[in-house]
Amino acid sequence: MLASARCPSLSSKTVTPHTLRHTCAMRLLRSGADIATISLWLGHSSVKSTEIYLHADLRAKEEALRRMAPTPAARHRFQPNDALLEFLEAL
Repeated sequence: MLASARCPSLSSKTVTPHTLRHTCAMRLLRSGADIATISLWLGHSSVKSTEIYLHADLRAKEEALRRMAPTPAARHRFQPNDALLEFLEAL
């Protein structure tokens, strides 16, 4: 109840210990902590149990896609000039 007084949107949500653990893991991931550290922090017996957070992090996916986007220079198709075409035809 105290938290919902500061943040009214919480009154319509169910906040469980699992929600807090998940939020903690996602914040650690976004701050740059590696998945093994997060796994230890959460007390998981295997890093594989923690990999779900990698799949849940949409910001990381968006960042990866942004990095993969072609640069403006790469979007243009190469157009050979007349001299190069003449040279190639002469081969």
